[in-house]
This record gives sequence, C-alpha cells and structure tokens, in this order.
Amino acid sequence: MEDTIAQTLGVDISKDALDAYLHPQGIAQRFPNNIKGFKALLAWLADANPARIVFEPTGAYHHDFERHLTKVGLPLVKINPRQARRFAEAIGVHAKTDAVDAAMLARFGAMLEPPVRAAVSSILDDMKELHVARLALVKDRVAARNRAHTRRSALLKRQAGERLRQVERQIAAIDEALMACLQSDAALKARFDILLSIPGLGETTAMAILIDMPELGHIEHKCVASLAGLAPIARDSGQRSGKRTIRGGRAQLRQSLYMPALVAVRFNADLKDKYRALITAGKPAKVALTAIMRKLLILANALLRDGRMWTPNLA
Repeated sequence: MEDTIAQTLGVDISKDALDAYLHPQGIAQRFPNNIKGFKALLAWLADANPARIVFEPTGAYHHDFERHLTKVGLPLVKINPRQARRFAEAIGVHAKTDAVDAAMLARFGAMLEPPVRAAVSSILDDMKELHVARLALVKDRVAARNRAHTRRSALLKRQAGERLRQVERQIAAIDEALMACLQSDAALKARFDILLSIPGLGETTAMAILIDMPELGHIEHKCVASLAGLAPIARDSGQRSGKRTIRGGRAQLRQSLYMPALVAVRFNADLKDKYRALITAGKPAKVALTAIMRKLLILANALLRDGRMWTPNLA
C-alpha cells in the first residue's frame, strides 16, 4: 500500500543548510545550501521521484535552490509561511526546528496537495529583484524628503538633499534596467503594452502588475481577485450577516492599484460609470474604489488572456 502513496519532499531552507524530509518514508537528510548541496540532494532523490517538493520562501536563501531544481524539471511548490505555520498548529506540531519544519512541509504537501506551478522566467526573476529594490528606494525617498523638511542645521539640510538626489538617481537607474529587461523579452513586452493600453495604468503600475502577478492571463477572474487580496471575505454565522472585508493576498500589488483606480474613475468612462453606480447604491467610497481596483485587475486578466489591447466598453 505504501508504494501507491505519492512521495512528497519537504525542504526547510536556511542560510547554510537544506533540511529535507521524504514522506511517507520518513527519511530525513541535511545538505549544504550551495551548488554542491543541490547536486547531493538530487543524487539522494534519484530513485524517489517525488510528486511535490514543498518549501517556504526565505528571501535570498531559497533563490538558488529554486532556480537549480527548476532547471532539472522537478515539481516545486512554494507556500506561504503563515499558511504552513497554521497547518502545523492544526496538526498539533508546536515545536519549531529546521528538521521539524521540513517534516511538516512534507505532510502539508501530501495531505493538501497544493498545485505545482511553473517557476517564472529568469528575466522576470531578475526584474523582481530590481522591483523589490525600487520599492525600498521609494521608501528611502519619502524619508529623505521628510528629513529635508525637518532639519534646521544647514549641514544636515545639505546632506538630506544630497541623499535625496542620490536616491532619485538610483531609482532612475533601476527603471532603466527594468525597461532593458523588458525590451529583451518580446512576450513580456507585449504583455506590458497591453497593460499600458488600459486607461489609468501607467508604466510603474503596469510593471508592478507584470512582476507581482505573472499568472495574470492564465487564471480565472475569481482567482485574480483572491490573489491580490481584493475579493470580499464573508463573515456570516447563523442568522448574522457580517461585514465583508478584504485582507491577505499580495499587498504590494494592491497598493500599486490604488492610485490607478483613482485615475480610472475620472478618465475611464466605463469604470467611472461603475463607480458612480456603486456610490448611488449607497456603497462607501472606499468600498467602491476597492471594486474598481478589482475591476481593473480582472480587466487586465481578460485582455492578457485574449492577447488584445483595451478598447472602450470592455470593462
């Protein structure tokens, strides 16, 4: 009977090590988190043929692991750490060590069977790193501007100004690098142009959508809203109907859509009518704007799916 059970590998990734656990065999092994360790892991898995290799994102530490195993065609599943922790608590696992986490991830994959998704291209992966760095610099720019306004010392004011100019140059350099990456991939450039055709979406937002939601155009509309954290979540119990809220999802993408939604309700006739109808129906302005954000993303999904530019009356 055990031979018919799909094998699942859980891998806990730290700075220096990979803790692996093969389910249902219950075999554990540790490997160094480097090229030598990746090759040793592959040799160890030679006869296993796992249906899933489940791991959590750990910033820079999982990147090389993910790219190396993707190249050899292994089925990788990257799951949200909070989801993994909730699963551990649900099955009564309260201890937290690297070995325990690896076993828990293997059981997560075996019991819930999360879908295996293709890894993003190397170009999009490079763009993601640049995009994350850009977001950090934008925060630095806000901080530098605030310091420039509050400093009284001439020296500190000058230093704040210099820092602000430096950040602006760095942001411009990253924007240039992002566009160079985009121009090197015809398929990505075509997707980018489709996003830009939607009134309300500028280059920065189109780039954020392209990078933060590479699945767009290949998934259902309900999934799009859920992934972005824009799907209303019901809170009903018995005869009580609770207030719907949004939460979770890809918060950075959701934030990127806020200003475009404000622009869209002014200059996109279709979405403007939708916004007015919601306000007329008694919806609060924030709820109506959230609906427009969701509508923008669903529209983008439909256009990318069909490979066509925006035209009026498609919203």
